[in-house]
Amino acid sequence: MTKEIPDWSEKKILIAEDEFMGKKYLEKLLVSRRAKLQFANNGEEAVRAVKNERFDMVLMDLKMPVKNGFDATMEIKELHPDLPVIAQTALAYPADEDRARACGCDDLVTKPFHKNELISKMTRLIGS
Repeated sequence: MTKEIPDWSEKKILIAEDEFMGKKYLEKLLVSRRAKLQFANNGEEAVRAVKNERFDMVLMDLKMPVKNGFDATMEIKELHPDLPVIAQTALAYPADEDRARACGCDDLVTKPFHKNELISKMTRLIGS
């Protein structure tokens, strides 16, 4: 049985990620699902992007320069409480997951994550 590949051609996703390889992995994964992508290199850029454009989801790295993902998520959720945010982190401690949820993240994946895990969580939040 093959899983249906979501068609996100009507979805715009902001990827807040400072690592080149992380960006490339997410780009490859989401372009194949036809999502429109925009990138932010740090939390400050992510907040600015959300102020200026409409997104269907944010994939937020928690550890970034200038403004970390925790602080950026809090600001984004103040602006758009219903905008889904999935945290991406290499921090695998329960306290980090608790902190991510406390700042407003709707879900979390721990790096390195399996693509099916991320796609499943995204589909739950934005549909297919």
